[in-house]
Amino acid sequence: MYAVIQTGGKQYKVTNDDVIFIEKLDVEANDTVTFDVVAIGSDDGIKVGAPFVEGAKVTAEVLKNGKGKKIRVATYKPKKGEKRTKGHRQPYTQVKITSIEA
Repeated sequence: MYAVIQTGGKQYKVTNDDVIFIEKLDVEANDTVTFDVVAIGSDDGIKVGAPFVEGAKVTAEVLKNGKGKKIRVATYKPKKGEKRTKGHRQPYTQVKITSIEA
């Protein structure tokens, strides 16, 4: 059985015991979060919601909050002597899927 959840403007296909990195949530480590289910698939077939499947939910445990690897962005304007380097680290929340209820 798998489910498609939506969080942070993105959709993720998850199964039990999956560990995924999602957009940062305002929760602490060891908390539990619940996601709405967009679609759910099993041996019987696929059930798609409009926009969410009624009565279905995915529960996950928050493992940690952190930041991703730093990326460098360089800008350059020729003949002007202008150069600039910026860095960015995207914040994330790491969660482990504990149960899928259909």
